Amino acid sequence: MTDDTTGFATKAVHAARNQGVASSRATPIYLTAGFEFDDFDHAADHFGTGAGFGYTRTGNPTVHAVERQLAALESGADAVLVASGQAAVVTALLTVAGAGDHIVSSTHIYEGTRGLLLDNLARLGIEATFIDDIGDPEAWRREIRPNTRALFAESIANARNDILDIAAVSAVADDAAIPLIVDNTLATPFLVRPIEHGAAMVVHSASKFLAGHGSVLGGVLIDDGRFDAAKAGHNAPHLVLPGRGGFPSVAARHGGKARISYARESVAPRFGASPSPLNAFLIGQGAETLGLRVERQSRNALEVARWLAAQDAVESVDHVGLETHPDHALAQKYLHGGYGSIFTFTLRGGLDAARDFVESVEVFTHMTHIGDVRSLVLHPGTTSHSHRTQEERDVLGVQPGTLRLSIGIEDVADLLADLARVLEPAREAVA
Repeated sequence: MTDDTTGFATKAVHAARNQGVASSRATPIYLTAGFEFDDFDHAADHFGTGAGFGYTRTGNPTVHAVERQLAALESGADAVLVASGQAAVVTALLTVAGAGDHIVSSTHIYEGTRGLLLDNLARLGIEATFIDDIGDPEAWRREIRPNTRALFAESIANARNDILDIAAVSAVADDAAIPLIVDNTLATPFLVRPIEHGAAMVVHSASKFLAGHGSVLGGVLIDDGRFDAAKAGHNAPHLVLPGRGGFPSVAARHGGKARISYARESVAPRFGASPSPLNAFLIGQGAETLGLRVERQSRNALEVARWLAAQDAVESVDHVGLETHPDHALAQKYLHGGYGSIFTFTLRGGLDAARDFVESVEVFTHMTHIGDVRSLVLHPGTTSHSHRTQEERDVLGVQPGTLRLSIGIEDVADLLADLARVLEPAREAVA
């Protein structure tokens, strides 16, 4: 058992502990589509109250154990595990917004999320406005409308390491009685827990650091459990009004957990975002070592960033652990245990130098992923940010010579040796 006084590493190992009648210490994998009912009344009760398990799309013991584990790590009241990080974002946004509603988002977000807002949710009648200066709370406040249903941002932005002032922006959200939703994928709950700073909901691509090994897909949304029907009900009529046939409202049935309960009952299963129990097991097992991995990855990344900053072939390094980063002071306020392990740097040789780099490294793996135990590299300008205009890429600090690194758990000396071997010819070319 764990509680609020338990340390992070202890929670990671014990929060999913099996509390049923079986004695298995590892989380059992319930790899089944459905569950047998004891009798006629048992089935009726399940469909009437939602208690217990009937079908894996709507609930599974393995999935539930991992939800309990991840909610504990994020200091949340409850969590819903879904099939991917993108599914977590979709589920969170559709939990709070519908046709005719509006969302205010940071410009500095994952490109897939930006595309979701601009292309997909727009077709459903949900409009989005984007904030460039996320460090200015008034910039957020100015964009809030009567139909705004959420603020959305990343704790550490991909790719320039912009840091969200979570407390300041959540205060703006609270004034408008709407939730601040924070994508905490890059930071992980080991470095910062946004709910502790006022965020209402947190989402993750569990495929990244939480699972850790680049082997499965998954996502999770975690809620603070503090939904206030009296204060925020006018912004969430679907949570406070009776359901079809006069069924009691979500808020009446679940109180402060109304948001996350609606996500579990009406969004995730109906849109088919349910995860595989096997993937849930692997995510839960990965999360047990989250703190150990992130601590080492962050330490490795800072050493790599400092080394790169001293190289003639490198024009700039956008790692928030460096004193030269504009958000370094904000990172010191919010991040504890490290500064994260994903950052960008820009080569002086432009696109040609970037091409040579990704095709020459040997210890680094060239692939589109982050948060892996392996160190990875990607060229944002021709991959993740290729659909942005050059002006938009300039705002995000993505230049032709910009490369994104996700630092793993390898021996840092081997990472530096790989970089030195590749950048030595680049240094000579610049000279």
